[in-house]
Order: sequence, then C-alpha cells, then structure tokens
Amino acid sequence: MAQDIRELNRNAVLTELLNQRPATRKQIAEATGISAATVTRAVDQLILDGVVCEVSEVVVENRGRRAILLDLVADASLVLGIDLGASNTRMIVTDLLANPMTAIEIPTPTELGPTELALWVADTAKLAVGDHWDTVAAISLGLPGAVSQVDRTVSNAPNLRQVEDPTFLTVCELAIGLPLHVDNDANLALLGELRFGAARHTPYAAMLSLGAGLGVGIAIDGVVLRGRHGLVGEFGQIPIGPHGERLESFTTGPGLLRHAAAAGMELASPAELFADGGGGSDSAPDQVRAKLRAEFDQALVAVLTAIAVSSEPETIVLGGGIAKSLTENLGSYQRLLEQNIRIAPTLTRVELGDFSGAAGAVVAALHAVYLDLGVQPSSLSALPKSNTLSPESIHDIRRVNV
Repeated sequence: MAQDIRELNRNAVLTELLNQRPATRKQIAEATGISAATVTRAVDQLILDGVVCEVSEVVVENRGRRAILLDLVADASLVLGIDLGASNTRMIVTDLLANPMTAIEIPTPTELGPTELALWVADTAKLAVGDHWDTVAAISLGLPGAVSQVDRTVSNAPNLRQVEDPTFLTVCELAIGLPLHVDNDANLALLGELRFGAARHTPYAAMLSLGAGLGVGIAIDGVVLRGRHGLVGEFGQIPIGPHGERLESFTTGPGLLRHAAAAGMELASPAELFADGGGGSDSAPDQVRAKLRAEFDQALVAVLTAIAVSSEPETIVLGGGIAKSLTENLGSYQRLLEQNIRIAPTLTRVELGDFSGAAGAVVAALHAVYLDLGVQPSSLSALPKSNTLSPESIHDIRRVNV
C-alpha cells in the first residue's frame, strides 16, 4: 500500500510539472494539495530516475528568497511521428518536449507491395532519425484509412490499398523494432492542430482533410474520438449520388478527375476546377466545369453539415490538397452552413500545412511516452504544453534529401 501511495504521489507530481512546466516544488505542492515534504521526496526520485532535472533559480518572494525550477529531461529520449500518405510521406522527430529536430517530406512509392512498402517506411524512419535511433522511445504512424482499435486492422484505404494488408503493419513493426501506435491520418492531423495549430484555442474541433481521400477527425473536450473500428468520421462513405455514389467521389481528387473525364473534360489536376476564369461563359467546357463545381459544393456542404450536427465543433479545420484551393471560399461555405443549421462552426485552414498529420503523430507518440513515465491519463489531452512545433520551426529543420 505504501508503495502504491508513493507511486501515486510521484505520478501526480510529474503530471502537474508537465502541466505547469517549468515549476518549483512549492508550486507543485500548492497545485496538487500534496505536502511539501512529499513533493520533495517525489521530485528527488524523479531526478534519480533521470526523468526530471533542475533547470534554474528564480526569485519567489519580495525578500529575495529563491527557489529551483524543475522541468522534464527533454533529451532523455526522442519520438517520431509518421504520416504515410497516398502521395507523400512526412516525418517529424522531436525530443520529449516536442522540440523539433528533423522533418522530412518524400514521395510515397505507391507502386510497392505491402511488404516492400513496410520496409521502405522502416528504412526511411531510420534515415530520418539518423545516429540517434537507439534513443527513440515511441513511434506513431498515421494511415489513410480507418484503423480498428480492436485488432489494428485497416479498412477504407482506397488510395493506398497496401496498408489494408495485415502484412504491412506486421512487417513494418518488425523492421522498425519498436511497437507502433497506429491511427487514421485525419485523427492525427486534428491532434496536431489541437496542440500546435488552428484548433489550439478550443477543445471542441474537427478536421476535414480533402485530397486523394476524404478524412474527418472529431475532438470533444480535447479528446479525439475513434470508435472501436475506427469508423467515427468516415463521412466519405455516405452514399448521396443517384447510383449510390459516395460523398468522397464528389469531393476528392481522384473522384473529381473521374467525373470530369466522364463529362468529356480533361483536368490536369483537381485544382483546375477551382481556378478563376471562364466561369461566366455559356461554352460547353464552362458548363461542365460549373456542373462539377456545383456537385462539389453540394457534397462539401453535406460533409460539413454532417460534422457540425454530429459533434457541434466550434472550429472545423480544413487541410489537404483540395482544401488549398478553397481558402478564399471558406466564408461562403460557412454562410451556407449557417443557412442549414443556423449556428455553424468557424471554418479555417490548417496552420501546420502539410505537416499536420506528422505533428499529430508526434503528439500521439509523446502521449505514449508520458503514460509510460506515469503521467495521469486524464491530463494527456492538454499535453505537451509547448508551442515549439510551428510552421516556422518545421521549415527550419526540414530536410529535402533523405
């Protein structure tokens, strides 16, 4: 029993330190209600374990009395966040306080089979970390599909079918040599924006990723909802077309290109559909363009409405290649939402750009490390307390050649 109490006190002290960091022993004692002597014993043990360190002295009273600030030992271990996309793969390496060390972006070799792709992910991860591989404590992997929390099977990944094969995760984990924390890429992108980006000021938010696929992440009170089989937010599977076509067919890059080709229009990229020019003409190409755009708008408003009425987020963050073309139109979509449901969430673009998913994977990996260290699970949604992982910091450490 005494051991259990000591461990509970230790964990409470560590949790409060991460919530306040850096903090003094007195501040931790006042915040937790634990006696100063008990806090000191817990801190001494955390220092002995190499988890916490003393970082500086501060004046705490008018008479000049000083106290020692404590903080987590940031460089004790590293974490790696991986966002495996159908077009590109992005990775971020940070220390335990989310201070970024390396960020890479590289085309995904989609021509590889499940085993070969898994080996490529492992090799690329080791190249990203470099000589510090032995210090990696946790790795989180985002995939473009629904990830079951029951058995880690992956479904609904039409743009990267290899990840649905059980061989992929098995080989990837064996080749990496560490347990993988696996989640849907939209969930992780939302987690990244919640901690470091456009949703950091609200715990009630959603992420809508529009690119090669359609992904939605939903957070309530700062916690990302997942469901047993990872199907929460899979609104792209909803049939809305006359022949049962799904929402994602009208809103994703591959779907837009297929619809354009079926209508006799060639688009070099989906972005052409949203480009200015020719919109007011009665020519056949412009009529086709207007029809495709109207179908897109209707489908997008349907997705946004589904997100709004299912979880009442204060903010919906839009990311992905298609979303980049919609920046100037977010106000129009928000007004349409308000007409539908009267009270609509604010629509905004991602702040972390293409690295939202990798940043969220870093957060998930950090949470795994924090749990192992003894941090209380109920506090994880507010951690890490850091603003170091920003678009500017990612740009500064980004490696182009791997």
